[in-house]
Amino acid sequence: MDTIDSLIAGYRAFRAGAYKQNEAKYQALAARRQRPKAMIVACCDSRADPAMIFSSDPGELFVVRNVANLVPPYQPDGNYHGTSAALEFGVKGLEIADIIVMGHASCGGIEALYDAGCGHPPDGEFISNWMSLATGVEIAVREAHGDLDKPALLRLMEQKAVVQSLEMLRTFPFIAEREQAGRLRLHGWFYGIGSGKLSIYDVETDSFTDVADQADPPSVT
Repeated sequence: MDTIDSLIAGYRAFRAGAYKQNEAKYQALAARRQRPKAMIVACCDSRADPAMIFSSDPGELFVVRNVANLVPPYQPDGNYHGTSAALEFGVKGLEIADIIVMGHASCGGIEALYDAGCGHPPDGEFISNWMSLATGVEIAVREAHGDLDKPALLRLMEQKAVVQSLEMLRTFPFIAEREQAGRLRLHGWFYGIGSGKLSIYDVETDSFTDVADQADPPSVT
């Protein structure tokens, strides 16, 4: 079975299974305006699907995906800004109250950034320019941790790129204003593809902490 045939087979399984079992729910989703619980800026890497990672149902997450989950700065000009348009719609149109930037391990975009810093930029017409958004991250990590090996440097760049994207979110006036007013929260998360671990950025310690596999039991009073 080739790729397209396997996708069609998957669709048929969905129609006969999940859709048929939840047909009324899907029809209700189509009949009303979407009301997602959170927005996620994620990488387009096929191994890091937010809906799968967070066991989310259709309609729960508003997801924008691009190479290396980067957020560009606020630039209201005449050019094409897909990520910025999604942010504007999610915040101003859907009034989403939580934005999550989710990076991940083994990110090809970050490896391209690393290689460019070694004098080997990627081929193509678009990737180098897009990844130049994170050049400051690459330079800062090398300057501070130049003694580390490549895997360790890549992990730091992957995580620092998440932190930079949080900073870029605050260059959008409609995001900064809502955050300052307590109407919007920004989160930095990191997913380990091989480990399956999720880590959350702590601004006070400037580090990522793993989420426990099980929630703490409620305290007894």
